[in-house]
Amino acid sequence: MKKYKIAQWIVFLFILTDLCAKAQVNQSSSVDICIYGGTSAGVMAAYTAKKMGKTVVLIEPGNRLGGLTTGGLGQTDIGNKYAVGGLSLDFYRRIGQHYGKFEQWTFEPHVAKELFEQYIKEANIKVVYNYRLQSVITSEGTIKEITIENSIQPNRSTNQIIKAKVFIDCTYEGDLMAKSGVSYFTGRESNSTYGETYNGVQFKDKHQFPDGVDPYKIPGKKESGLVWGISNETLAPNGTGDKKIQTYNIRVCFTNNPSNQIPITQPDDYKPERYELLLRVLEKKPVKNIGGFTSLAPMPNNKTDINNNGAFSTDMIGENWDYPEADYNKRKEIKKAHDNYVKGFFYFIGHDPRMPSYLRKEMLQWGYPKDEYTDNKNWTPQMYVRETRRMIGEYVMTQLNCEGKDVVKDGIGLAAYTMDSHNCQRLVVNGMVKNEGDVQMGGFDPYPIAYRSVIPKKNECKNLLVPVCLSASHIAYGSIRMEPVFMVLAQSSAVAACLSIDNNQAVQEVNIDQLQQIIKTNPYANGRMPEIIVDNVDTANVIVKGDWSFGKYGGFGPSYLRDTARSSTAKSVKFIPQINKEGSYQIYTYYPKLQNGSEQTHIAIFDGKKITNKIIRRSEVQVIGQTAGEWVSLGKCNLSKGKNAYVEISNKNSNGIIVADAVLFVPVK
Repeated sequence: MKKYKIAQWIVFLFILTDLCAKAQVNQSSSVDICIYGGTSAGVMAAYTAKKMGKTVVLIEPGNRLGGLTTGGLGQTDIGNKYAVGGLSLDFYRRIGQHYGKFEQWTFEPHVAKELFEQYIKEANIKVVYNYRLQSVITSEGTIKEITIENSIQPNRSTNQIIKAKVFIDCTYEGDLMAKSGVSYFTGRESNSTYGETYNGVQFKDKHQFPDGVDPYKIPGKKESGLVWGISNETLAPNGTGDKKIQTYNIRVCFTNNPSNQIPITQPDDYKPERYELLLRVLEKKPVKNIGGFTSLAPMPNNKTDINNNGAFSTDMIGENWDYPEADYNKRKEIKKAHDNYVKGFFYFIGHDPRMPSYLRKEMLQWGYPKDEYTDNKNWTPQMYVRETRRMIGEYVMTQLNCEGKDVVKDGIGLAAYTMDSHNCQRLVVNGMVKNEGDVQMGGFDPYPIAYRSVIPKKNECKNLLVPVCLSASHIAYGSIRMEPVFMVLAQSSAVAACLSIDNNQAVQEVNIDQLQQIIKTNPYANGRMPEIIVDNVDTANVIVKGDWSFGKYGGFGPSYLRDTARSSTAKSVKFIPQINKEGSYQIYTYYPKLQNGSEQTHIAIFDGKKITNKIIRRSEVQVIGQTAGEWVSLGKCNLSKGKNAYVEISNKNSNGIIVADAVLFVPVK
């Protein structure tokens, strides 16, 4: 009898414990818009939605906002500044203000982090840190709620349930999209899938091994096995689809300032044999400095953003194929492996006696900055996740869009970067080590990205937007996948989410004309007056005198005007703004970096009453980062409504190429 009562008590306690746990699980909150992923895109989506009057929660699986933008990617991949607008542009303007400039595209990680936190504070956004997605409940193609768990110490008792009218997936992995039952693809489509030429397997010459590098542990002896990092795959024909993922790495921030430096030490699991191929490459193709096998971009205050460069570098080729579909523990293992590989790479360069002494000496000048990632042992918590899942949505962006052969009408942002894929595999071809998968194809104008590419098919989900793992082929995604573009698409997605709620409609039913108008008239999401750009292609507001030729690439927008004749014939280009509100405007002209440019450019500014003359001296314009040029200030003017003012660029007193590209009028607050 006693045993029976004890058993009853045990069952009762078990039920009671389970009920308590379930009660704790059911701690829930409800908002208008739930944004999963505190990347740069996530912050801008949250800011936009909150400024448009919606209740918002931003969920970040880690403890740091900004994703790659705060995780070491300080040299912004732009393609063309023309493509960057709205809050994305506002962010780089804030970066510029921090460093005492109009805008800047290179920056330190902690500065970017502080600015993203500034957006959060300004809009009073609720951020849930260190929580990750556990499950999603959908009904009739609508996400009803998600359950999130603590990512540091998962425990059902601390789970939270989030209900929302609209969800936005801003992660690099697309986990919310995947768990919602939305179609997606991983890997590389075959060229035949979308009528492309640069998709699938691509065996090319960029970031490639020189001929003759032996792949075997004992050179010439196949039986000794392959050197670390080489797969036993067989090279497939170009254009063949597969499930391979372009490689990841770590964007490393170093400093050569001894007072702010922590030495590069051996990482966990250090194995010198992982870097054998670097020695073999250097035997075949010696380099002058470490820039010969790394992309060492200078950042402010003696810091770097280091990226992959060459045949063997910081890309850990082939070790990320499982990442897109991996569970959280496996992803953590992959991240740790990449950390150790990259840390070991730089330790090897500085300490292995087989490395040339001059390279070892150079490497030892660098160390980890004491003032970066202070909560993570001065190392970035963000792996460079270049590509994972890609949604198959209402519309798939492809190579044809990049090249301007298909132009969408429902554009909600622009892309402009080269179709860029890093290598996907390292294998043996004709008895030699070779990389496969690198593609760098550019030479096209900025192009619009379809709204339909950030929304799922309507029969799959009606209240989800996906601006990061958007609907694009592998090679088109290689052009779109830039941080400024993600921010632009996220802002547009947030506007669409608000319209969906206001009109009680599916995201697929949002009026695209209304969406585009809001993006245009309220680019900063806070009612601030838009700036005015007069580009040379704006024929209604540009008057050209004389014979100017077109420059296709390197300027602002699709083209620029240039005078190369160096003749005595007077030539000019007059940029006339349509001023809708009288006030004070700061005026800039775009100055691209050119060879054989004139030592000076003469500019006349007419404010409606008087003419002011300015001279831009080429020697005084410093272009920093990947950007093709800089906005040069022409001063401040009070301008009246209408088309009474102009900025005129002429060939007066020129001794080289003169460029007339674009003029910018920024309202003074």
